[in-house]
Parts: sequence; C-alpha cells; structure tokens
Amino acid sequence: MSPLLEFAIHTAVMGGKSTLQFFRNAEIQLKADQSPVTIADLQAEALIRDEIRKWYPEHGIYGEEEGASGDRSQQWLIDPIDGTKSYMSGVPLFSTLLSFEQDGDPVVGVAYFPASDELLYAERGEGAYYQHRPAQVMQEIDPQRCMLCCGAPTRLRDQGKLDPLLDLADTYQGLRTWSDAYGHAMVASGRAPLMVDPLVQPYDISAMRLIVAEAGGMCTNYAGGKAGPEAISFAPGLADWVERTFR
Repeated sequence: MSPLLEFAIHTAVMGGKSTLQFFRNAEIQLKADQSPVTIADLQAEALIRDEIRKWYPEHGIYGEEEGASGDRSQQWLIDPIDGTKSYMSGVPLFSTLLSFEQDGDPVVGVAYFPASDELLYAERGEGAYYQHRPAQVMQEIDPQRCMLCCGAPTRLRDQGKLDPLLDLADTYQGLRTWSDAYGHAMVASGRAPLMVDPLVQPYDISAMRLIVAEAGGMCTNYAGGKAGPEAISFAPGLADWVERTFR
C-alpha cells in the first residue's frame, strides 16, 4: 500500500467518524440549489481539507461544500457525506468519499461508511479491498439469489430508464434503492451485480469508479464513457444487458 493510499484511508475514516456526533441529531439547512447540508458535512470537509493542506500542500482540492482550489491536474476530490438525505433521515448508508486524481483519472479512492464501519479502497493497478480483504464483483450471477440497486427512481423515470430496470428486476429477487455510494459499494464487494445512479457529481463517483474497476467491474455513464453526470456500476455478467438498454 502506497503512502498516498494510507493517507487517503486515514483521512477519509477520520472525516467520516466526525459525522457520527451529529447523526440523527443534525440541523438541516438548504443550499442555493435547495439540496440539504448539515454541520456534519461542513465539519468533515474542513477536517479533510486541513489534512490535505498539511501533508500535500501542492495538490488541488475539489470538495462538495467548498468547491475547487489549486492544481486541477492533481487534485483530491471530497464528498464529506455522500447521501446527505439518508444521513438526515437517520438511514445509516451514507459515506465519506475521498479520491486523488491525476489529469482527471483516480489514482486512489476510499469509501468509508461510518455508521456501519465499512471500508472500501483501491489503488490503480493494485486491486480493490473491502474490510481490508480483496474485493471482487460477482463472477456468476444467480438472479434468484441477489438484488439490483438504484438511486432516485423518480429521476430514472424522467430519464426513461426505470421501466427497463423494473423489467430486469422482475427476474431477480428485487430492486432496492441502496442509493449513492452504497449501491456502488454493493457491486464492488460482490453483493449486488448492478447499480444505476441517475445523477452524480465528480466528487460523488471518482472514488467509486476506481474501486469498482479495480474489483473487476465497470463503472461508466449511460453512453459507456467516463461516469458522470450519471453512473452505472455492473458485474461482467450484465454487460450485454447494459449495452442493449443504455448504449
């Protein structure tokens, strides 16, 4: 494990754990775009930014709450609470995401889920890990033994993508909105074969697209390119369905 990844793990876990003091007890505010934010979002991002500035002052930073600064060709991407709506509703599936990108491609990525103490991480070319053990996407998919994941079904409906997903779900155990990074984590850790995420920002998906790829899966946009402004994570066994449905 490189020093860069060690730093990313330590810093993401530190930031994530700081959110627990406000979990199920956070005052909600609305940002200019009407999306929610809490003191936990702001505090966690500030803590992570301080660590980056201390140890990697030459690197740029792009965070959900404070925006971008510094060198965009080598920058850290921070989502202090991915799943703020889950967080504010008392649902323990939120995460803290941290990645480091060079020229727009993630080199290391970490997803930490504070409420369940789950950790996923990856380094380019070095594989992905879940709870410090090698992670791998599903190699053999048994529809009768697994669920599919999605986020924001109303947005999927508006995009015309919900009906084909429901048709596929009819042949599986079902479809669950294990949304945001948790759905992608389900794919990367081999617990679900598909996550359809209809709207993501760069800081939402940077870490997860590396983790999924290093676990042997794919994380792309609807057209098959770089994930964003939507993302699909899937195991190889669903590649043909994704190609027919989204390409």
